[in-house]
Amino acid sequence: MTEEPILLQDRAMENLKFIRNTMERATAYTMVSGTGQILVGITALIAAWAATAQTQIDTWIFVWLAEAVLSLLISSFMMMKKAQSAKLPLFNETGRKFLLSFTPAMMAGALLTAIFYQHQLLQLIPGTWLLLYGTGVIASGTYSVKIVPVMGFCFMLLGVLAMTGPEHWGNSLMAAGFGGLHIAFGILIARKYGG
Repeated sequence: MTEEPILLQDRAMENLKFIRNTMERATAYTMVSGTGQILVGITALIAAWAATAQTQIDTWIFVWLAEAVLSLLISSFMMMKKAQSAKLPLFNETGRKFLLSFTPAMMAGALLTAIFYQHQLLQLIPGTWLLLYGTGVIASGTYSVKIVPVMGFCFMLLGVLAMTGPEHWGNSLMAAGFGGLHIAFGILIARKYGG
């Protein structure tokens, strides 16, 4: 039995694959789409406007939950587009860490929303959503570019204001955060990191 020689081309391809994987692990996750953040901000401003017209808390919550689902779809689609244009995998090792860091805060937000709704502690919902979203963004931002955790910190500040300020500030602070912050930081991300 003779062993086939390893071709130089095969060895070079293996080395390139190793180098690419190493670079993906070492670099910040830049698949956050600035354009996606801007679109999410615009839909959030529309949701905030629609939410102010609601007279029932159930429909107010429904408007914002629908916005959350829409923003998830927009963000995912735009991140996928950015990854394709950069010819990079969307969920490399860093991308998986990004997602795993973001998800627990969102799950806690969903659970607390149900508890607050059940116990009629509805005034706590805007602050909780802003705080936990900011927490998720900061945690996942550890694996992203530096501007992402800064955005998360700004969300947390708005969450503190919503928790400590008058109840009627809630919807306006949600508009400022989910609308204004996403647009402002989306523009910065799009300019500096593309997409």
